[in-house]
Amino acid sequence: MITISDTANDKIKEMLEAEEAPDLFLRVGVKEGGCSGFSYGMGFDDEVADTDKEMEFNGLKVVVDNDSIKYLNGLIIDYKESAMGGGFTIENPNASATCGCGSSFRTATDAGKPSAAGEC
Repeated sequence: MITISDTANDKIKEMLEAEEAPDLFLRVGVKEGGCSGFSYGMGFDDEVADTDKEMEFNGLKVVVDNDSIKYLNGLIIDYKESAMGGGFTIENPNASATCGCGSSFRTATDAGKPSAAGEC
């Protein structure tokens, strides 16, 4: 199960409304790469595959591909404002190590495949 804070939920809905495409939803996933082995992916999509898992959070449709589910169970997505602007934060209890930028990770049982350059 994924948790999306109220602040993040509101920000994502605001961004979706700006797209002016009613069929869009949030897609969250994981792919091999980044400096630690796996990178998070988060963006808007309008196509659902048979192997996707669909969830809803206070009216926000979220879709996760079946391969990513095992890496995202317990994931918390939040949105923080700061003097330099705002941004989404991800807290993943499955990550045994993360990179300095926080956009890639590995788990205790799976190191993934870090990018050759070791960059985020």
